[in-house]
Amino acid sequence: MSYARSWQPPTGMLAEDGLLEDGLLQDVLGRRVLAFLVDALLLTVICAVAWVLLLGFGLLTLGLGFPLFALLPAAVPLLYNWLFLLTPAAATPGQMLLGLTVRRDDDLGRPSGPEALIWAVGFYVTVALGMIWLLAALFTARHRALHDMLSGLVVVRSRALTAMAPV
Repeated sequence: MSYARSWQPPTGMLAEDGLLEDGLLQDVLGRRVLAFLVDALLLTVICAVAWVLLLGFGLLTLGLGFPLFALLPAAVPLLYNWLFLLTPAAATPGQMLLGLTVRRDDDLGRPSGPEALIWAVGFYVTVALGMIWLLAALFTARHRALHDMLSGLVVVRSRALTAMAPV
């Protein structure tokens, strides 16, 4: 299911005006919100476990490990999103659960490491600056938020993508 750089729009896709059909973007916005909530729950559990481990490490090192707590709020979510986007599914667990995947906008291929990193950093910068910036997805043709546009990625339905896969 890999797409080469020479990917051509399938039948039903309007390449000239940038709108995707074939179900790629059907219900993506609602699913993205629910996926975010699932991922937030998973990140809470991961951060709680990491907190306990860092507490033990800090006590074992007589307090020298406690400064690592400062990395916890930024590093864990960033690594979570970045590393999951590099998997073959190209999606976080919440996105996978809700049938979404993150793809390059130009050819629907999986994101590269730098693209995934820009996407993850951009998402958390957007959240840190106030989630109002995510509302851009309501007004763009492919329902792309600012971090999607900056990284050149788009969130699409997995099922519609596999239905389009070349045989």
